[in-house]
Amino acid sequence: MYLPYLRGKQFELIALRELVEEALISDRVVPIIEPIKLTSTLKTTLKKFVELQKKIGIVLNPTVGDFVNEYKNGEKDKVFEELLASEYIIKAHIMNENTNDDLKWLKDLGYEPSELLVINTDSNHIAQYKSAFERVIPQYTLIPDNTLCRRSVTAGKVLFEDRFVKEVRNSDYKDRDIFFSADHLYYQSEDYVGFSDYSIIGDGFNETGFAPYAVAIHIVYFDEESHLKVKSFVSDSNDDIRDPARKYGQALAYLVPWAQKRGEDTEAIRRFIEHQENGTYPGLGTIKKLSIMHHLELMSQYLEVEMVK
Repeated sequence: MYLPYLRGKQFELIALRELVEEALISDRVVPIIEPIKLTSTLKTTLKKFVELQKKIGIVLNPTVGDFVNEYKNGEKDKVFEELLASEYIIKAHIMNENTNDDLKWLKDLGYEPSELLVINTDSNHIAQYKSAFERVIPQYTLIPDNTLCRRSVTAGKVLFEDRFVKEVRNSDYKDRDIFFSADHLYYQSEDYVGFSDYSIIGDGFNETGFAPYAVAIHIVYFDEESHLKVKSFVSDSNDDIRDPARKYGQALAYLVPWAQKRGEDTEAIRRFIEHQENGTYPGLGTIKKLSIMHHLELMSQYLEVEMVK
């Protein structure tokens, strides 16, 4: 099982919604959203997953944005509350110093600890984890590749690591083609029930965007040993922020022939090809959206084949 971890920024949510609407996401891929705000896009995305009976997780104590204040302290949102009651919405919790209080709050809302997805990326919270879940084990627990965490979490373990190597500037990705992950090959033999990462976004969070000097498109693909690699396609005219449409066209001029030669075939790749053929520029948010869609559809295809074997 693959549990990609995404922040609830607009185009990340739209990527998930379009994947589920177009039946491009496997039941073996369960996205987790750490929301930023209680937006209409968030609710629309969750609603689509519920309607189509696909599971999705949502963190109810995110560490970024204004969601906690809006949800816990604001006026109750009836639509959101109804969505949370669905069996297809997995309630998630990030371990912290207030976990015991949060678990009591969640239990008062009717959510049992055994139903939770817990994110425990800090070894300092292991003792608290053992205490909080001494009698009932959560459905899933995301942990880092850490010996103490592996030994302390006895069931429902999901390997959770940031596999995307972040650069300071988009231009620094030029000609980059590097290893991304082999977690999908080994997670079961290492006693995990699933694996998780931040896709091609990475763990770093910046709520506000900026106009880049270079346009970079990150595409995950399988090499000849079934390892995942990530290749970056970067524009050439990177001296200023002018004409992002031209920069996008330059990046596509590298991506499209590469994808066609390899036979890469996902909905996102087809859309990238259409943009090149039509000379269209969809905006930076859509470029990120398509890269996420490609990654998740690719993993869906892989896991469906593996399930048949």
